[in-house]
Amino acid sequence: MGLDADSAARPSGRKLILLTPRGFCAGVVRAIDVVKIALNLYGAPIYVRKEIVHNRHVVEQLRQAGAIFVEELAEVPGGARVIFSAHGVSPAVRREARRRNLNVIDATCPLVTKVHLEAVKFARKGYTIVLIGHKDHDEVAGTLGEAPDSTVLVSSEEDVDRLQVPHPDKVVYLTQTTLSLDETKGIVARLRARFPAIEGPPAQDICYATENRQVAVKAVAPMCQLLLVVGSQNSSNSRRLVEVCSKQGVPAYLVDDAGEVRPEWLENVETLAVTAGASAPEVLVERLIESLRLKGFDQLEELTLKDEDVRFSLPKELLQITTASSV
Repeated sequence: MGLDADSAARPSGRKLILLTPRGFCAGVVRAIDVVKIALNLYGAPIYVRKEIVHNRHVVEQLRQAGAIFVEELAEVPGGARVIFSAHGVSPAVRREARRRNLNVIDATCPLVTKVHLEAVKFARKGYTIVLIGHKDHDEVAGTLGEAPDSTVLVSSEEDVDRLQVPHPDKVVYLTQTTLSLDETKGIVARLRARFPAIEGPPAQDICYATENRQVAVKAVAPMCQLLLVVGSQNSSNSRRLVEVCSKQGVPAYLVDDAGEVRPEWLENVETLAVTAGASAPEVLVERLIESLRLKGFDQLEELTLKDEDVRFSLPKELLQITTASSV
């Protein structure tokens, strides 16, 4: 019948607020397209170093289509075709790929590439680069590799307090693209207090999609008693959405799909908000909404904070081939 006894007895009219923007950003769309196009052009298998994006459902779908996900290039046969994930890689990984004659397709998000280029530029000028980010994240590993002798990683204001640099008047900070805006703001303020001459990137490193989704969560927090974020546990930007909402005093949970929603979370909740991290497919959001509708959240309202129209072109390794085939 679709409704359990509890939901049938509960008054209808509970509200669900769906946030926009949500879900895939331009870098994720591009990365997934890269794998699909490569499979269509060259056939399986196509190797992918690390998860192409941090979402379990996306990775499994591409695996079923013929992509083989590996942790390191040593797992890729010599001369095979390999895709670098959206999070980017270090120069050492690129050198290894050349040494083993691998056919590389680089799906690094252009916004991550921007941070890499900044690191190289400032290192050449003799700066100490303070990279704000999370130690074990794939993106941070790639950025650190661009200028390892010039870069130090900080993840908190306490890390800043312990920081020692050779030339305090020649320091610059860069950031991981998927951080919490508020948390990063606090770390930058502490850096400026310790190193008054510190410079920042010419333009903010935090991704436009990360910022937009966090702003939307802040806007909806006063309107709801619970936020559900669709995304995988290893998705940094998705986890930040949970943190942002929790700091507003509203409970929030990260779920891979509708099956992970616990009934006790919904108790005494009359207005619930839903969003999705930048690597979560919209189909998972749709399934969650349908599941919640069956639990009594049958008043759907969409809250749109900003329209996103960002698009990134394909990597050069694919662009020439796809352009030529369309002529």
